Amino acid sequence: MARLGRLLALLALGAPHVCRAARVELNWDVGYLTANRDGYIERRAIGVNGQLPIPPVYVTHGDTLVLNVHNSLDVATAIHAHGLFQNGTSYYDGAGMVTQCGIPPGANFTYELAATQVGTFWIHGHYKHQNTDGLRTPLVIRAKPSAPAEYDDDILLSLEDWYPTESQVKLAEVLAPNAPFPPAATFPYALINGYNGNDTKPIRVVPGRRYRIRLVSMAATEWFKFRIPGHKLDVIEADGIRSKPHPVDGLDIGPGQRYSAIVTARDSAEFNFMYNITLYANFVPLIQG
Repeated sequence: MARLGRLLALLALGAPHVCRAARVELNWDVGYLTANRDGYIERRAIGVNGQLPIPPVYVTHGDTLVLNVHNSLDVATAIHAHGLFQNGTSYYDGAGMVTQCGIPPGANFTYELAATQVGTFWIHGHYKHQNTDGLRTPLVIRAKPSAPAEYDDDILLSLEDWYPTESQVKLAEVLAPNAPFPPAATFPYALINGYNGNDTKPIRVVPGRRYRIRLVSMAATEWFKFRIPGHKLDVIEADGIRSKPHPVDGLDIGPGQRYSAIVTARDSAEFNFMYNITLYANFVPLIQG
């Protein structure tokens, strides 16, 4: 028995290195703010804690994401974790007027989201197109480290279409009984990591290193094209599902879709290079160096 006690004590001493699940708690105050996101038009938008873009959310497989939401809007709101399974927890799915009545103005609701999957997802408003007005951000669920990493660093690129008018204003124009039909087209701008092409900072890479590029389309309606000229993209994830590496020259990515691709940076620092993101309505080149 004494030997068994000593063994248990040794095991207890070694236990801290074991990865344990955590409760990752975030407080979100969802409210209006004024933003000029495309560099041309300032308009009312929806952010969190007075911020837009909303900071990405990172958790580890096995964690529980606790999202305490306070609604400071003048209408109801609801939050949906896009791509997460809700087996037995549909009351946390956040689909307004489907699985949830919506959080009334001035009220609170707490979502508990189990990170049972691994991959790239996103969180967005799921009530009256509030995601179109800015209520959206990436969600990355990382695997627990168990084997040598297959890449050196992780780069997250969120893609958004940004319209010059609020979603409810545009909806009222479309539904007005005496308005001309079809309604006049409204073209969006592309935002990368929450900013337009002129404000997006270059991404610094080290020659010869391998990078996992996570692409998250948080768009409302538009498709994007992504490529890095002179580089192959080895796709390893699609919509939160791991896949065998599949080399492609570029990707088409539609609303709600996510991809991860491993890219090896050129083995020379002699030249900078570009990654190109094309929104089907307009083109936004970005310098990477």
